[in-house]
Amino acid sequence: MVGDVVGSGGRRTVKKVLPKLRHDLGLDFVVLQGENLAGGFGLTTDTVYEMVEAGANIITSGNHVWDKKDAVRKLDDPNFPVLRPLNYPAENPGRGANADGPVAVVNLIGRVWVGEFDSPFAAIDDLLAGGWGRSKPIVVDLHAEATSEKVAMGWHLDGRVAALVGTHTHVATADCRVLPGGTAYVTDLGMVGGTESVIGMHTEEALARFLTGVGHRFRPVETGPMRFNSVMIETDDSTGRAVSIERVDREVML
Repeated sequence: MVGDVVGSGGRRTVKKVLPKLRHDLGLDFVVLQGENLAGGFGLTTDTVYEMVEAGANIITSGNHVWDKKDAVRKLDDPNFPVLRPLNYPAENPGRGANADGPVAVVNLIGRVWVGEFDSPFAAIDDLLAGGWGRSKPIVVDLHAEATSEKVAMGWHLDGRVAALVGTHTHVATADCRVLPGGTAYVTDLGMVGGTESVIGMHTEEALARFLTGVGHRFRPVETGPMRFNSVMIETDDSTGRAVSIERVDREVML
């Protein structure tokens, strides 16, 4: 599971790193957080398929999923490999869960400091109550700001899914573990983007916003040292639960 990919620099890093990882680690399935693929805000059809060609199977998203109308128009296509958070109102286009492949994937969005959405806890409970994905490992991307909300969801789902991973902050956390019920957990995957940046964006523009209180246009870092943050999860085919989770982080130069 790959952290938030930020802009063209992030996409180029994925293309440089992911194919080799798939080969060297024998990866069966890759989930990639893609809500920042296109210029750091949203995604497009072209950027989605660029990541699929690099080795991603399913792309999750978050609050920026609606930023580019090109991709929004494709969300209802069952063959478009992008999920939007399950706990957005059902009237919105797209789907929040996919069980067509060997791994079932759920995309949720948190409510603390992010926005007003339906409860992610109730949404996942309703989905799992009907037996959805029961024959497969189920992995969940909770796109949320608050660490407490992500930790709470991990305990809430322990023993019911193979993995609960957090995204959104672009800051990789060092708390990978398998919870007692067999659910792999990490508070945040991190990002694929510029190492010398403020969560993937040029430092001078981010600093200007903090120093002046006035909004500034953010641009993703596209060259120089880049970090690739991800985790690798091994699951038991007989139980659908996690055996292990470990960080897989790389640094490359663009």
